[in-house]
Amino acid sequence: MVRKQAGKIILLVLFAAFAGVLFFFAANKGMMAVKKEGGRRFGATYMTMNNPFYEIIDDEIRSVLESRGDILITRDPALSVDKQIAQIKEFTDAKVEAIFINPVDWKAVGPALSKAADQGIPIIVVDSDVYDKDKVACTVVSDNYQAGVLCAKDLMSQMAGGNILLLTHKGAKSGMDRIQGFRDTVAKEDSFHILAEGECLGQLELAMPVTEALLKKYPQTNVVMCLNDPAAMGAMAALEDAGMTGKAAVYGVDGSPDGKALIEEGIMTATAAQFPRRLGREAAESMYRVINGEKVEPVIKIPTELITIKNLKNYGSSGWQ
Repeated sequence: MVRKQAGKIILLVLFAAFAGVLFFFAANKGMMAVKKEGGRRFGATYMTMNNPFYEIIDDEIRSVLESRGDILITRDPALSVDKQIAQIKEFTDAKVEAIFINPVDWKAVGPALSKAADQGIPIIVVDSDVYDKDKVACTVVSDNYQAGVLCAKDLMSQMAGGNILLLTHKGAKSGMDRIQGFRDTVAKEDSFHILAEGECLGQLELAMPVTEALLKKYPQTNVVMCLNDPAAMGAMAALEDAGMTGKAAVYGVDGSPDGKALIEEGIMTATAAQFPRRLGREAAESMYRVINGEKVEPVIKIPTELITIKNLKNYGSSGWQ
């Protein structure tokens, strides 16, 4: 079972890398189309495109834009804030109509966004906040703090106490909010103890070795709370290799197809589901309201929902909700 699960994780890593290559060529193909076609041009840059969650958001935004004859130019900074800043400059120099951004680092992108905003280019933030909110026309996010609260409440309903590891991404405000929601909730009960936290950037291939190192230091661990589902999959692979499958509850955030499949197999405990198609659609529609001079709420927050084995049938174990 250990090798079977570890093999599954390796396949997921390889698939993510292959998907990234495919996305690179798709993005370049899309750029060639921009040079040939008409329509207004918009830019989008997400922290990484090796997470299918952002592909779904991008597809939904693109669908809305193309239905109106417009064009979306998408860039992948691959978790590099320097690349993302360069991409924002590229969009600014190209005088796109608006920029959609999911920030690699919620503070570091501020100056580049300010330059774009000062030139009259609206900024729409998707899935995670930026620090300099005064330069942003609209932020469309999941209720990330609520996601952490939901995971913590489920844990507290299932166990009388726990020794907890946290997998974090401190450059992403969304990840910070999820972990803080979890922390604040479990702090209400003295029987739950947070042993340590590990930075994994929300990446499966980083979460696995980080968890392995933490488990060696804290073998009493019986709960792992992860900022997203890819981190949770890395944690589960580490638990498998340590012979601890079934001995630790694992929580994630996303409601990804892989996460739901692992809940169905009894390997993952729960995931706080996001709704990426709604996030993308809300972002695109809000952008059109902004450029049309209509009133837009500065923050649009979409509730999350906890998926467990008890209600999995309501969401299905394949596809995004």
